[in-house]
Amino acid sequence: MISIAGNRYQHCDGLSRRSFLKVGGLAMGGLSLADLLRLESQAGVGGSQKSVIMIFLSGGPPHQDMFDLKMEAPVEIRGEFSPIQTSVPGIDICEHLPQMARNMDRLVPIKTLVGSEGRHASFQCMTGRKVTQQPAGGWPSFGACVSKLEGPVTRGMPPFVGLSPPMKAAGWADVGQPGFLGLAHAAYKPNADGQEGLTLQGMTLDKLLDRKSLLDSLDRLKRDADATGMMDGMDAFHEQAFGILTSSRLADALDLDQEDPQIRDKYGRGSPLNAGYGDAGPLLNDYFLAARRLIEAGVRVVTLAYGRWDWHGRPHGTNFENARDHLPMLDLGVMALLDDLKDRGLDKDVTVLVWGEFGRTPRINPNGGRDHWPQVGCALMSGGGIKAGQSIGKTNRLGEHAVERPVHFQEIFATLYQNLGIDVNTATVQDLHGRPLYLVDDRGFQPLPELV
Repeated sequence: MISIAGNRYQHCDGLSRRSFLKVGGLAMGGLSLADLLRLESQAGVGGSQKSVIMIFLSGGPPHQDMFDLKMEAPVEIRGEFSPIQTSVPGIDICEHLPQMARNMDRLVPIKTLVGSEGRHASFQCMTGRKVTQQPAGGWPSFGACVSKLEGPVTRGMPPFVGLSPPMKAAGWADVGQPGFLGLAHAAYKPNADGQEGLTLQGMTLDKLLDRKSLLDSLDRLKRDADATGMMDGMDAFHEQAFGILTSSRLADALDLDQEDPQIRDKYGRGSPLNAGYGDAGPLLNDYFLAARRLIEAGVRVVTLAYGRWDWHGRPHGTNFENARDHLPMLDLGVMALLDDLKDRGLDKDVTVLVWGEFGRTPRINPNGGRDHWPQVGCALMSGGGIKAGQSIGKTNRLGEHAVERPVHFQEIFATLYQNLGIDVNTATVQDLHGRPLYLVDDRGFQPLPELV
């Protein structure tokens, strides 16, 4: 977090700034000015922007209580909810997702997500890789790879933003690490509290008008940080810091008070309080709105964590008590986001993905909860030009495993890259040894042919 104290004043663009501006996570999409200009030229900045919004359901959502209800299974498996018909004949989903049901022609539920390691963390949803099989430096996340391959859309806007708040369960708060690509491609994290070590001592907002003063301060900060190893490898620090600090674009995108209150109400706003046991994130639908604003302002990838979906049962509420709270809010927020993107003509360019790290046990435990089930899970996709109005995959009668069309995590990542115009068969990123590595582990993992 960079903190810059100062008085309220007017920029030359006529927009006022708050008396205290915090800019966090400077290590984003780091490029030298020459690299930045070159990549902007190659990427055709100013043209159509393809983007991804990834919504991570922290803890593992119950597939059989959302998109794969098993009404013919015994009562201890089928649960308390009933299915409702959707706008697409033959696709039924949970009664607590009525807006999704009415708009199923725009959605694709994936019922057979496989390949989970069974870890309580966002790592696999952010990278597609296994945490147990990592190269030196670690696997870079999807957002970091996109940052490396495509760079920023516009000066002063990071290509990759992570909105997840701090959590006690740190693995759920992980917005996606840069891995061996380095800090230059880490997510910008506006909610990453507790990073006050990066403070520009004595730098006020008024002094931002003095470029030399700013760069001198940055030089001092970089020297101090280098002494502790914090800024190792950040050659583009000056360019990114100055671009963000002197641009109103990012601050405006994150300022939801600038949004029409009726639009905010449509999203449902939500609560900033932690959901469930208090170790995960809130049901804050404002995150969905912030994601749309960031994409519209020029961010390529936005990730966020939403709620707490690890429902083992009493004393923290049964699976079904928690689902009655979470599902309607998710339904409201996701459909408001998709409607908003469509109204703004962004739906064909922005892919929205909703998923968690694994599914839940078919059998309800004695405490009324469902436990961890890595064998199969679910996901929901929309936008980005995919062929919507279908469901993919089929599980057995008890929802235990895939019997038709298992879909691996990496197939979904291949699809996301494809929607951004990145060919997983040719695109590579270099590891710490200079070796080119493909974006998915196996050439057999291709974009889902059902969708592209």
